[in-house]
Amino acid sequence: MVQRLLEPGEIEALDHTAIPRLLLPEARSLFTARAARLRQLADNQIKGIPVGETMSGYLKMMAALVDAQAAVIRSPPAETFALPDAASIQLAIDHHMPPLPVSGQRPATWRRVFDAILNELDPLAASQPQLAAVLTELRSLDSAQLEGCADAVLAELTEGVHPLHAPFVAAALQVMWTMRASQLDAPKVQPLVTNTLCPVCGAHPVASVIRIGGQAQGYRYLHCACCASEWHMVRVKCSCCESTSKIAYQSIEPEGGMPAPTEPVNKANDPSKVARAETCDDCHTYRKIFNQEHDLFVEPLADDLASLALDLLVGEAGYSRASGNPLLWFNAE
Repeated sequence: MVQRLLEPGEIEALDHTAIPRLLLPEARSLFTARAARLRQLADNQIKGIPVGETMSGYLKMMAALVDAQAAVIRSPPAETFALPDAASIQLAIDHHMPPLPVSGQRPATWRRVFDAILNELDPLAASQPQLAAVLTELRSLDSAQLEGCADAVLAELTEGVHPLHAPFVAAALQVMWTMRASQLDAPKVQPLVTNTLCPVCGAHPVASVIRIGGQAQGYRYLHCACCASEWHMVRVKCSCCESTSKIAYQSIEPEGGMPAPTEPVNKANDPSKVARAETCDDCHTYRKIFNQEHDLFVEPLADDLASLALDLLVGEAGYSRASGNPLLWFNAE
């Protein structure tokens, strides 16, 4: 029997009860798994994501920061992560707006999480003078400076934010939004007008991931940089401009050098398919895509952070990164 292949628009029109449209984060296991993955990456244990010595040290530092995130979700009072009132959440959902927006006023309790993360890092800072200096600088920020840094982090602005301060502020904000997102009722959250932003908080995705297992088998999800929610987007579609006409996939050649387009294969556990850059020749941007079919333990944010070599090569090929990674910041210049 001959079957007609569905176009991307027709795929999106299918019954979404058959496809898990939104995957909310498992907050109490997320950060522990992320820290473990960062250490594996730092030790060059992940085939397909080569890591140099300089980046290895940074990944280990970020693993310690993620460990601190995992620790603090258990220490603050429950009201620290309280959701907005039910009426506010429903109003946002009714108007296809994110129920936990990163824009606008944020819960003041995020400062409690920020302080707790710094306290968790103090023992490590005793043996690392550079970390100790950063923690001292962070504690010296006044309220306006700290809130201004948080504003810049959530808006992904590099101007006016110290690149060494931003990951620690971002870590506290991630804990806040991830813990709150995990309390939502996924079926009730509605897609936004644009599918390129997180339907939970409105932030950009850090990367996309092809999941395996259950109803999610083989589907591509965008992974939120802030709240770690994942939402479905069909494959071969630009996650920045939503074009489907000029999409290609780039990966690092085994011998090194410029990224090369890769073709779909059936072979499992192929290191060259673990991390790829999805490029779009309509908007000239890219976003990385990680494939759980080729590495069961892919972690989008950690793998994105570790695969900086792929960023550099795709950038040299003329593509701009669609959005950043909250644990890595550069000066605006």
